[in-house]
Amino acid sequence: MTKSQLIEIITEKYPKLTKKQIEFIVNGVFNTIKEALKNGEPVEIRGFGSFKIRQKEAKVGRNPKTGETVQIPAKKVPYFKPGKEIKEQLIEKPADK
Repeated sequence: MTKSQLIEIITEKYPKLTKKQIEFIVNGVFNTIKEALKNGEPVEIRGFGSFKIRQKEAKVGRNPKTGETVQIPAKKVPYFKPGKEIKEQLIEKPADK
């Protein structure tokens, strides 16, 4: 699902709000999450999941074309951990016999 698809779905569910209003809200939520992560703050949305920044250590890698070793610098990467409710929805339950 893309952001524009998300906006369309929300627009259909809440016809009293305009598409521009929903787009403003969705962008506001995403920008707030990005800003918090940029500041090193974890973001937890109950029932959905949590976003964190993980530190990856520097390491030695290899260029697959030349085989030459290269130094890969340390970096920060975003990480998402799904919440319990999402995990339970994704687990297929066996059919009753």
